[in-house]
Amino acid sequence: MPMTSDRRLLHFVTHPEVLIDPGVAVPDWPLSERGRQRMLLAVAAPWALEVDALFCSAERKARDGAGILGAARGLVPVVLEELGENDRSATGYLPRAEFEATADLFFGHPETSIRGWERAVDAQGRILRAFDNVLALAGKARRIAVVAHGGVGALLLSALSGEAISRATDQPGDGGGFLFTVALPDRRVVAGWRRIETA
Repeated sequence: MPMTSDRRLLHFVTHPEVLIDPGVAVPDWPLSERGRQRMLLAVAAPWALEVDALFCSAERKARDGAGILGAARGLVPVVLEELGENDRSATGYLPRAEFEATADLFFGHPETSIRGWERAVDAQGRILRAFDNVLALAGKARRIAVVAHGGVGALLLSALSGEAISRATDQPGDGGGFLFTVALPDRRVVAGWRRIETA
C-alpha cells in the first residue's frame, strides 16, 4: 500500500522480540538484540518514512522500539500508560505453553477475568480510549505511529473492524514486530498485520 496518498494514516505497531527474564516484571522486559535489529530495519520501511507523530506504551519493550523509530525520524515518543498490554500481573511470567493456553481463554471469554488477568472487554475499552487520546494529541499529524503490544492491538483491530473479540485478530507469528494501518478520520482498517521490516 503506497504511503504517499493524501489520507491521514495511523500505524499500530507491536514491539518485536523481547529479552524474556522470569526474574524481571514483564512490563520491564527490554527488546532483545533480534528485536532491536528488526526495529532498526523497520525505520527504513515505507510505512515508517513519513511518520510525523509517535506514541508508545510505558512498558520498556514498547519504549525501546519507539525510541529507535523516534531517533530515525527526529521525534520524541509521547508515552501513554493506557497503551499498555492487558494487565497480567496476577500471574506474572508464565512458561510459553501455559501462557498461550491462558491467552486463548482471555480472548475466548472476554467478559471473564482469567486467572486474575484484566478482562478482555476492559482492556479493549481502555485501548479504544487510548486511541481517541492519541488522535486528540496528534493534532494535524498525517502519519501517526503507535508502538504498543500484540494483545491490545488485537482488541483494537477487532473493534475497528466491527468483529467480536477473538484471537482471530491476533498478530501472526510468536515474536511480535507487526503492524496494521488505519485510515483517518473514518477509522477504517486499510491494511492488516504485516511485518514491520517489509510493510
